[in-house]
Amino acid sequence: MSDKESVRYEVSHGVATVTLNRPASLNALTTEVKERLLEALEQARTDPAVRAVLLTGAGRAFCAGQDLDEHGRRLSSDEGLGDTVRKHYNPLVLAMTRMPKPIVAAVNGVAAGAGAGLAFAADLRIASTEASFLMAFANVGLGADTGTSWTLPRLVGQARAMEMLLLAEPVPAQRALEIGLVTRVVEPEALADAARELAERLASGPTVAYSAIKAEVAFGAALDLPGALDIEARLQDQCAETLDHLNATLAFLEKQRPTFQGR
Repeated sequence: MSDKESVRYEVSHGVATVTLNRPASLNALTTEVKERLLEALEQARTDPAVRAVLLTGAGRAFCAGQDLDEHGRRLSSDEGLGDTVRKHYNPLVLAMTRMPKPIVAAVNGVAAGAGAGLAFAADLRIASTEASFLMAFANVGLGADTGTSWTLPRLVGQARAMEMLLLAEPVPAQRALEIGLVTRVVEPEALADAARELAERLASGPTVAYSAIKAEVAFGAALDLPGALDIEARLQDQCAETLDHLNATLAFLEKQRPTFQGR
């Protein structure tokens, strides 16, 4: 498999589907995969035809995290992590959380370590009943990365986040649903259609408003109330000037269903 094929990128009906495509390695993240994934996210961000992103994995795993074969070779050469956290994982998480378009993660199997971090950086997560989440960092003597120290407590609360990070035990799909880690759990054969349906629904929605909502929630997590109110006011002014807002308001007054154009 060529490096280009390790991450597949397809656009249909306003949705960019990004697929981690190393099924024999449980879609573990090599340097090449991380670079291809960042390129795919940037392509989705800048493509005006893309209004939502769907991230998933090929085969029986979503993503097993860092490729330990590559990591082991680095350790044996005294290279260690090779600064991959700063060079690769941090930019990936920022690309996802700053993406001005909603991202859906279709978690088809295990999401471990950095792989789980990618899922947590998405805006919505749909999981197969065969999926599981594993904060595997402590199992290999590492701290958290890929944004999980920030995203996970905000998804499930500090106590559950500490439990997942310190005990490093897998959380099955149903438990993930109970604690708010995922939006929905479906049978494996229904996952692709359910995730696609959700992504296409978002792709047909008010893209500028979705971008504002993402920014507001991200800022609000780190700001006091006055700061959050200021961000809301500024972004709401921008949304109020969009054609989507005008058309949706007129449609409401005329008791019709709005059609959003993403502008």
